[in-house]
Amino acid sequence: MSLPQTTPLNAFHRQHGGRMVDFAGWDMPVQYKSILEEHKAVRTRCGLFDVSHMGEADVKGPEALRFLQHLVTNDCSKLFPGRVLYTVMCYPHGGVVDDLLVYMRGEGDYLLCINAGNIAKDIAWMQEQAKGFNCTVVDRSADYAQLAIQGPAAVALVQTLTKTDLAGIKYYHFADGEVAGVKCIISRTGYTGEDGVELYCAATAGVRLAEAVVAAGGPFGLELTGLGARDSLRLEAGFPLYGHEITDQITPITAGLGWVVKFDKGPFIGSDVLKAEKEKGSAKKIVFFKTGDRRIVRAETPVLNAAGAVVGRVVSGTLSPILNEAIGSALVDAAATKEALAVDIRGTKLNLSLVKPPFVNLKKS
Repeated sequence: MSLPQTTPLNAFHRQHGGRMVDFAGWDMPVQYKSILEEHKAVRTRCGLFDVSHMGEADVKGPEALRFLQHLVTNDCSKLFPGRVLYTVMCYPHGGVVDDLLVYMRGEGDYLLCINAGNIAKDIAWMQEQAKGFNCTVVDRSADYAQLAIQGPAAVALVQTLTKTDLAGIKYYHFADGEVAGVKCIISRTGYTGEDGVELYCAATAGVRLAEAVVAAGGPFGLELTGLGARDSLRLEAGFPLYGHEITDQITPITAGLGWVVKFDKGPFIGSDVLKAEKEKGSAKKIVFFKTGDRRIVRAETPVLNAAGAVVGRVVSGTLSPILNEAIGSALVDAAATKEALAVDIRGTKLNLSLVKPPFVNLKKS
């Protein structure tokens, strides 16, 4: 077995008491103090995440835009320098290769942020699809460290470390600047549903930047935050996670991500299949639920209808620290969403209350 990969902040995590686990082939902190405390810190104050395991790729060249329009489902022609777009890229059969962020730096110059567990697969896929287009796809993942400071106090904290006017960077926008003397791409997208800032910097500067954020974080109630809280926060926000709500067998239409699929921009990989699915209706559907009970409903738990027949399976499940009850998502037969649904947890039947996410009230500036 190969050893897990490490981010530039690996020693930083250990020095600060991070409990390390193997996550998608990466040695990452699942928590520092407790997932519960870290989750609540992000919802009420702010938390610092190391997301340096995420992948980055440059897409550059005269036909970079034409290539991206072919590659992804959303409309990249709407981008302008300083704008970020959330989208997915699909296989010809409609399943999702990955979800990603597209940053437009300038004409023919884009930065893509992709999921950590998919880097090798995504880069190979994109480079193969780029053949025939006058542009290049270059893996830049090893060049970047990426920190995310999330929560209602996050922007105020980072503002003490930079001359860049963070209030001037709108949601899903970015700017180049310096934070604590470190050159950064300063982005505001957020995977927790809270307000916040993501900082992309040179891998060699990652620890220096993290230590500066920690040093400034005391008055703002900053907590170091691991992947455990990151997952519970994203599920409370109702955001998809690759391998759960979206996979190579779950299309964006099935996942409820039809809003990132723009058919009017022209054909793209998988567009014919996705258009047919939208017109006909999906056979299955991703739904979000809560239970009124604290017992966590684990992924792969069967979902049952009133007659006790299996009509789907849970794909994500956790305890919401804010609601103090179990929440989750499931892939179920579309027709079954009109019925009463339940799960069996060690002999106890728990009814599922379907909800439209987010599960909690989220405020962003």
